[in-house]
Amino acid sequence: MGMKISIIGQGYVGLNLAMAIPNSHQVIGFDVNAELVSILSKGQSHIEGITSESILRKVLEGSYIPTTNVQEIKGSEIVIIAVPTPLDKTRKPDLTFIESACKTIGSSLDREALIINESTSFPGTLRDYIKPLVEKYSVNNLNHLYAISPERVDPGNAHWNQKNTPRLVGGINLESQAKALAFYESICDAVVSVSTPEIAEAAKLLENTFRLVNIALINEFTQLCSANGINVHEVIDAASSKPYGFMPFKPGVGVGGHCIPVDPLYLTWWARQNGGTAEFVESADSINHAMPKYVAQRALAMIDESITNPKVLILGVAYKPGVGDVRETPVSDLRDYLRSSGAEVAWHDPLVPVWEGSKPVDLGWECDVAILATNQPGMDVGQLIARGVQILDCTNSITGYPNVSTI
Repeated sequence: MGMKISIIGQGYVGLNLAMAIPNSHQVIGFDVNAELVSILSKGQSHIEGITSESILRKVLEGSYIPTTNVQEIKGSEIVIIAVPTPLDKTRKPDLTFIESACKTIGSSLDREALIINESTSFPGTLRDYIKPLVEKYSVNNLNHLYAISPERVDPGNAHWNQKNTPRLVGGINLESQAKALAFYESICDAVVSVSTPEIAEAAKLLENTFRLVNIALINEFTQLCSANGINVHEVIDAASSKPYGFMPFKPGVGVGGHCIPVDPLYLTWWARQNGGTAEFVESADSINHAMPKYVAQRALAMIDESITNPKVLILGVAYKPGVGDVRETPVSDLRDYLRSSGAEVAWHDPLVPVWEGSKPVDLGWECDVAILATNQPGMDVGQLIARGVQILDCTNSITGYPNVSTI
């Protein structure tokens, strides 16, 4: 057996990483969620793109050990932090999970190790937050190495994965950098070395802020086009014919998932902490947050004014097609706006069995208008079209029907 590697957090990031590490190493998959650990121990996958068979194979051969026992981390040569970094109720960075991970690492490790952070955060998190916290909680006063390699996981992406997606690596010193590079070069096709951890941390925020502001641009542009009778999708196709200087983005209900709605707010917070502002980013965030209200208004305008309590069916509640992930889905705000306008709202999504305490309805549910928010595979929208149900298509995937409108 090669190295002993512990991964703190077995969600989308941690489990993908655990499955990518060669079987010659022993991977400890630590998570505080006992139910999740029980599922993984039985070889059952909880995310798209990772098969239950691949998990079971590693569990049976002992190269992957899911656990809630912090003692299992002892003896690890590498410990990787792969925990959520959400926003708190005031939409500021919440590093609670990282602090918990640091406490687990510091109190458990009994040898010097390379500690890598994959969780997204603001520049300085590794140097000024993680390292001091691990040292604070350390019971053995060990001199650990530290590096960062921000996660680049795209759930449901059939092409880009842990192996073929280039990874950034920034170490806190030359020894940390060398060891982190060697590790990622063993599991990735391409690894990009950067001069400091702060460069890697800032790069991750730039990647997702780039997407946030361009989505906001096309969402705002969509509203301008719609108000003037112009098909924005034809405009996007026309602009896309330019072979340079343009990248197409598509409008939708808003932004969702674990990165795009969250990471740019780490940037705006960091800017304010350092005496600056990121006004452009804050404006983009506001535009995207207003998009669910715009979609709700467009859908309600399609209903006869004599209907005072309309019935609205939302099609697809996950934040993107092909996954059952509802984290930060903009459909939550869409539903709330519809309800505040007096509508009765139901939803259907073949990949989501339960959403915020409610269950889906079938496509036979009688409604006055349907909103195609996420075009999930296996969702037979055709039967709604055949029944003549008014549909507001937010995905531009239905064309040529008189009862279908696009945003």
